[in-house]
Amino acid sequence: MTGAGRRGRRLVPARLGVRDVAQVGSAGLRGRPVRVVLSALGIAIGIATMIAVVGISASSKAKLMRDLDRLGTNMLVVTPGQSMFSDKEVKLPKSAMAMVGRIDGVEHVAATGSIGDVNVYRSEHIPKEQTGGIEVAAATAGLKNTLRGSMAAGSWFNAATGSYPSVVLGHSAARRLGITEPGQRIRVGEEYYTVLGILNPLPLAPEIDNTALVGWKAAQERLGFDGHPTSLYERSADDKVERVRELLARTVSPQAPHEVEVSNPSAALEAKTASEGAFSSLLLGLGGVALLVGGVGIANTMIISVLERKHEIGLRRSFGATRGQIRLQFVTESLMLSGLGGLSGVILGAAATYIYANVSAMPWTIPPWAMAGGLGATLVIGTIAGLYPAVRASKMSPTLALHAS
Repeated sequence: MTGAGRRGRRLVPARLGVRDVAQVGSAGLRGRPVRVVLSALGIAIGIATMIAVVGISASSKAKLMRDLDRLGTNMLVVTPGQSMFSDKEVKLPKSAMAMVGRIDGVEHVAATGSIGDVNVYRSEHIPKEQTGGIEVAAATAGLKNTLRGSMAAGSWFNAATGSYPSVVLGHSAARRLGITEPGQRIRVGEEYYTVLGILNPLPLAPEIDNTALVGWKAAQERLGFDGHPTSLYERSADDKVERVRELLARTVSPQAPHEVEVSNPSAALEAKTASEGAFSSLLLGLGGVALLVGGVGIANTMIISVLERKHEIGLRRSFGATRGQIRLQFVTESLMLSGLGGLSGVILGAAATYIYANVSAMPWTIPPWAMAGGLGATLVIGTIAGLYPAVRASKMSPTLALHAS
């Protein structure tokens, strides 16, 4: 070939395939495993935090929806309100339960009545001031079915036991009294009562969890209960809930409906979940900060890697590697580093959610978008973190890089 022909040919740099890019990009990671682990840890912590927060929040909401499907959203609670014209205590009429039962669409009605001057104790040896915060209340026979409650142990009142000195304990009340099984006796007021049963927790009526329930008739005959309900629990047909809600206050107290409060426990549960969601947003922000710190750590690691590998960069440039290929090498290395941290974070976050869900008896739920978004965020951070070190490496003069080594 003539000299003119040789001068006319252009040198074409070799192209790097995907396998080649992966090999040169992972070379720095393979040579410094401890640094890789420490650098990826920041990303992993940020992603794990975000995945766990989203997963636990989603699992809590899934449990709420499952509970609401089981408990229903068609229950309304009627309680006394405040009088606008006097400081006198407002009481619901004794006939309130019967009147509510006549409303079209109402399917079940039950009531509880607070017995304020009576306390409950494990035995007579307990000082009277140590009540444990347990309330004593009268309960109608249909309360458990209206609340769709269940017994953890023992049985509910029947026509006979509701008239005798017997008691059904809420879940928390039984725990505070140290009662684990029916048949044991506790002191209610000045008399011993036999424990008929222990209720499971009642999500729609948490106030009953810390209450000792006595039959309506027994409370009137033995504890001086005046017969005025403190709370009315009403179940109506799903399509008539709003109509019943409008009629409840006027039905219970026609003369003063403004002195009657009507609430929906399922709405309160949903509001509580929404407030927990706001707290989750704060934790997500903290996870984002950890992710940002991890990205800064990766950028710092990549800059140090460039400074330590000047000789390698000089050799590659001397053998024909282009600036673009050098940039691609270090961006790929940064992506691999952040991707390793992101994948580890997703696994750790999913595992943390799984453990929490199992301990809390919740369904394990992680939205797919959370995992995909977490991995996507790590790739974006890896790209951004690797750009400056990659550009800096590509601008090195081969001669100076070899000389600096």
